[in-house]
Amino acid sequence: MERVTDHAAAVESAVESLLAVLDAARLAQSPAVPPTQLRVLLIVAAAEQTNMNRLAEALDVVPSSASRLCDRLEATGLLRRVVDPRDRREVRLELTPASRQLLDDLRERRRLALAEVLDRMPPGARQDLVRALQAFDAAARRDEPAEPGLRTA
Repeated sequence: MERVTDHAAAVESAVESLLAVLDAARLAQSPAVPPTQLRVLLIVAAAEQTNMNRLAEALDVVPSSASRLCDRLEATGLLRRVVDPRDRREVRLELTPASRQLLDDLRERRRLALAEVLDRMPPGARQDLVRALQAFDAAARRDEPAEPGLRTA
């Protein structure tokens, strides 16, 4: 009889392969953006009304650490801080055209890298994989926090 832990071990192994493919696509990026800074950009891209406190929560860091990450991204032209027109005490984080292009390029490289691996699979296995991942995604989202847009992966 198969146990859930046996399935979990098989999934973990496959996920490690998937992460290696995605990480290779990230490392091919020029200029290279460190993973934590890339995560900031992905969070801001997912939730356009992100402020420093929401970003810190999503990263599970203190606001001062999130602010330092934003300082580095702002210095490289990948992020900007904008005063919220509805509440001038609030500062929103926004992507720049350069960071939008960087994320678009990264997504395209990831898709191409994934397509290369998927092309090596039989068509039926690809379809089964898509169905299984959709079911996994649905099950994982049931436990998500109510705050939309803070998912980064």
